[in-house]
Amino acid sequence: MKKGIIVASFGTSYPETRKKCIESIENKITEKYPEYEVKRAFTSFRIIKKLKERDGIHIDTPSEALDKMIQAGVKEIHVQPLHIIPGFEYEKVKHAVIMANHKEGVKVTIGSPLLNQEEHYDQVIDALIKKLPKEKDSEAFIFMGHGTEHFANACYSMLQNKLSDIRNDIYIANVEGYPEIDHIVTKVADKYKKITLLPLMLVAGDHAINDMAGEDEDSFKSILEEEGIEVTCILKGLGENEDIQNVFVSRIEEDLD
Repeated sequence: MKKGIIVASFGTSYPETRKKCIESIENKITEKYPEYEVKRAFTSFRIIKKLKERDGIHIDTPSEALDKMIQAGVKEIHVQPLHIIPGFEYEKVKHAVIMANHKEGVKVTIGSPLLNQEEHYDQVIDALIKKLPKEKDSEAFIFMGHGTEHFANACYSMLQNKLSDIRNDIYIANVEGYPEIDHIVTKVADKYKKITLLPLMLVAGDHAINDMAGEDEDSFKSILEEEGIEVTCILKGLGENEDIQNVFVSRIEEDLD
């Protein structure tokens, strides 16, 4: 029986970032499961439209990718999301999987996003901290998450609490959802002289380049510098972290095993 894996991410319009953060994970999955057909899907209609109009590249939605696999005779399919939390984008994938399972003779499973069960948080924290220097009194790190109106935004608070159990110098601030940078500035302004900003997103795309590291007055960087803090920005998405790549591969193992 033919088997397939669909790797579904939000997507990005930046070619280099796509290669480093998405293709790298797809390659690891292909290497781990050579007997499976591995396909890409994006959940962002905006990104899909932009790539088609600008570059002539067509990326399937999860529903389209599933339909094509099923029409090609693949009846056993696993869909692995590369989303950080089980929010609105993850629900798009979940809906596509539910609809595909209504088709006769087809079995489609879906994997967990990066943060779901409690043990997943510990895996992610290990991967993040491994890349950071040891704690210093005058320096801190702020990870920029996306944030959401979805109740899954609570995942960021849980991650923050578990990080705080281990270190006192790591903070999470979201672009669109509590806690935002304004909530964090009050905690770090009089405490640290240097802060490093890093994306808590799969790719270092528009949000990382503009909202985090941009020169506009409302960027994370500018807001912190206004407080007299020396700011360093690291424009590397989580998908570039090999330990995070391995975590996503392990999500597939959890289901296929």
